[in-house]
Amino acid sequence: MKATRHFLCLADCSREEILRLIDRSAEIKKGIPGKGTLRPLEGRSVGMIFEKPSTRTRVSFDVAVYQLGGHAIFLNWRDIHLGRGEPVRDTARVLSRYLDAVVIRTFGHPVLEEFARWSAVPVINGLSDLLHPCQVLADLITLREAGLDIINMNAAWIGDGNNVANSWIKAAEILGFRLTLACPEGYDPQVNYQAPNVVLTRDPVEAIRNADVVSTDVWASMGQESEIVERQHVFRSYQVNGELLRQAGRPVFVLHCLPAHRGEEITDEVIESERSLVWDQAENRLHVQKAILEMFVRD
Repeated sequence: MKATRHFLCLADCSREEILRLIDRSAEIKKGIPGKGTLRPLEGRSVGMIFEKPSTRTRVSFDVAVYQLGGHAIFLNWRDIHLGRGEPVRDTARVLSRYLDAVVIRTFGHPVLEEFARWSAVPVINGLSDLLHPCQVLADLITLREAGLDIINMNAAWIGDGNNVANSWIKAAEILGFRLTLACPEGYDPQVNYQAPNVVLTRDPVEAIRNADVVSTDVWASMGQESEIVERQHVFRSYQVNGELLRQAGRPVFVLHCLPAHRGEEITDEVIESERSLVWDQAENRLHVQKAILEMFVRD
């Protein structure tokens, strides 16, 4: 019996598969069918288990499944027995008997790994505290649409070394573009990296110099609400604003995965500027989710 493939991390795909997902997302956006059909999930059901709140991930996956011909079933963590202490492996084995794939958005990444270990159907990472691969795929297609060479670009990350930053590191390791991250001491990315094209600094100006794109995220993610005041103090010099963008030395695109705390990690002026790709980035979550579902939910 063929082993079930899961999508928990960008490294679950080869370089060629990552590029194919990006290509396929662009095709889907243009309405080009894959394997002769635009509805490859006809008659299929996809469960969506969400422990964390969500706007873009929930809606984009729900619409993606529907537009691909399938049926999405939203499962709030608190409304199923996972939220009442049922072992992850038990839920995984039961849902495998009902569903064709499961999207999970959770806090601890080990929950995803445990669920995938026991699931007979593909498990897709809709976000964990460690990684957010779907988001970075959407970021990459957005940058390619804007005219960047995503293999040879210079990318900058400013702010917390969080799950999105971790997935940017994985993307840089796989594709080879240069990535410079500026994070305060004590807030470094949580993934180990050895690639010479990935550099960590404490200086946002150093990170953005000669960058083609700069990406950022909130200073306090879900589950870190008690740290907000402390983080506002630590990150005050890591704001993406007009003054910082001028240090790039050339026009630089701006990304933010949303929701944004305007006036904290990014200014209103920047997120609403002509160089902001934030809204295209959000839209492309839909097309990327479709490409992922096409690739992993198979006969």
